[in-house]
Amino acid sequence: MPRLQIIIASTRPGRVGLPVAEWFRERAAKHGGFEVEVIDLAEVKLPMMDEPNHPRLRRYTHQHTKDWSATVDRADAFVFVMPEYNYGFTAPLKNAIDYLHYEWEYKPVGLVSYGGVAAGARAAQMIKQVVTTLKMMPVFEAVQIPFVAQFLDDEGQLRANEVMEGAATAMLDELIRWNEALAPLRANNDAGA
Repeated sequence: MPRLQIIIASTRPGRVGLPVAEWFRERAAKHGGFEVEVIDLAEVKLPMMDEPNHPRLRRYTHQHTKDWSATVDRADAFVFVMPEYNYGFTAPLKNAIDYLHYEWEYKPVGLVSYGGVAAGARAAQMIKQVVTTLKMMPVFEAVQIPFVAQFLDDEGQLRANEVMEGAATAMLDELIRWNEALAPLRANNDAGA
């Protein structure tokens, strides 16, 4: 079964990314198309890029980079759970992406964005420029959660509505399709490595 990594992009204390990611993890597990793994950038704790060599060379000198490389390498598809900060995506997510190169290639990525009135849409649009440069395929289907606080219950758990549930299903279905389509390219890429 292909592996889907759900990457929590916010590292801020009190972040909403945790309940959003937990809801999506449960949703993805029920969907059944992927083995699901949650990666919390707050736990990964990558320092700001500190590798002396360009990531394309894959000559990593630090153990945290080697560990991050192995983590991303084992994924077949991704979902970034991301807020919007000042019309963009988070610095920890950009840093995590920039640490690596080939590990991201030919893998589909879905976006679960959240925020206020814009629901993280500007951040989601901005990150597409970055991921396509790494030969990732951002799927059109996405989950956007406007005024995210209204969906949190008294225990801080996300209570999704029908629109969010339907969007999640559509995105997961599309991630499966793109995973299957991109798998031969990943296999050729691995053979050439």
